[in-house]
Amino acid sequence: MNDLLDPLKNPVTWAAPFFLLTILIELAALKWLDHDDNVTGYALKDARTSISMGIGSVFFLTVFKVLSFFGFVAVFSYLALWELPTDTWWYWVVLFLGLDLGYYFHHRFSHRVRIGWAGHQAHHSSEYMNFGTALRQKWNPWFEFFFWLPLPLLGFAPWTLYVAFGFNLIYQFFVHTELVDRLPRPVELVMNTPSHHRVHHGSDPEYLDKNYAGIFIIWDRIFGTFAAEKQRPTYGLTYKVDTYNLMRLQYGEYVRIARDVRGAKSLRTKLGYVFGPPGWQPQEVPQKV
Repeated sequence: MNDLLDPLKNPVTWAAPFFLLTILIELAALKWLDHDDNVTGYALKDARTSISMGIGSVFFLTVFKVLSFFGFVAVFSYLALWELPTDTWWYWVVLFLGLDLGYYFHHRFSHRVRIGWAGHQAHHSSEYMNFGTALRQKWNPWFEFFFWLPLPLLGFAPWTLYVAFGFNLIYQFFVHTELVDRLPRPVELVMNTPSHHRVHHGSDPEYLDKNYAGIFIIWDRIFGTFAAEKQRPTYGLTYKVDTYNLMRLQYGEYVRIARDVRGAKSLRTKLGYVFGPPGWQPQEVPQKV
C-alpha cells in the first residue's frame, strides 16, 4: 500500500511536467505557427476549469486506489486461477492489452448507461479540444473497479494494474489536440490517435458514441464503434453547458437523475432513468379510444 500511494512510484507524477511543457508548446504553436482558423485553441476560463478538475481528480483517484486495492488483493489472493510472473516481458504486454480492453468497455459503459455518463460527462463538457482538455478528468471513477476485476482473477498482480493504467492515462493525454493531423496509415489503423479522439469528443450525430479506445483503436474496429474523422467535429455535449462551476459540472447530472427518479411513477421508469442510455424517456402508453 505504501508503494501504491507513493507519488514517486506513479508514472503520472513523472509525466506531469511534460504535460505542462506540452501545453506551453501547444500554446506557442497556436500563436506563432500557421494553422487552420477553425482550431478552437484555448480560453482562459475553460483551461482553468479543466486544470482544476485535473487537480481534484488526483484526490479522487487516490481514494479509488485505496478502496479498490483491497478488493483486487482479495480476489487475487483467494480466487485467482493462477499467479502470473511479473518479471517477464509478455506479462506486461498482455496486461497492457487486457487493461486497455477493460478501459474500452468501461468507456463504452460510461457513454451508454446514464449513471456511468453522469460521472464521465464532465470530461466532455468543454467546447475546446486541446491538451488542457485532457486534464478535465472526472471525480467519480468508481465503476472502473468492475471492469478491472477480471484482471486479478486471471492472475495479474493488483499493483501492476495501477502502473499500466498510469501509462494508459499518459498516452491518452497526447491525443487531445487539433494540431496533429492524421498519422501514417499503419498507426491510424492500430492506435488511438488525435484524429480518432477528436471524433470521440464530437457532439455531431455521426460522431456520437464512437471511438472509445484508450491506446488501441482496434477495439473500436472489432466491436463496431469506429468512425473516421470526415469533418471537423463540434466539441462539447449535445446541449449548451454554459457554466464553469466545478460542482455543477461534476455532479449536475446526478442531481438530474435524482430529480427524474423522484418524479417517476413506476419502478421500471425509475430504473430506466438510472440504467437507461443518456436521454432515455419512458414510452408513452397509447390511450384507448
